[in-house]
Amino acid sequence: MVKLKLKVGEKGQVLIPKLFRDKYGIREGEEIAMEPRDEGILLKSRPSKEEALLSLREHTSKIKSLRLRGSKLGELKYTFQEMEYEA
Repeated sequence: MVKLKLKVGEKGQVLIPKLFRDKYGIREGEEIAMEPRDEGILLKSRPSKEEALLSLREHTSKIKSLRLRGSKLGELKYTFQEMEYEA
């Protein structure tokens, strides 16, 4: 694994080396996603609009092929997002 030591500028900016920009398809002016993790910060390149739409279409098609019944109005009234993460 390649590890580089980077310097944080006066405004908190860090230069992403060309090696990594090329490898992960990060271009000037594009947005990237930043996720806080226990071990540090994860920077992720964001998909183009076309890639995101294609991914959503594929996902939608996959879900439809499973023929799952969706929730009806009121069924999730007492369901909370925290319940999704309980073991």
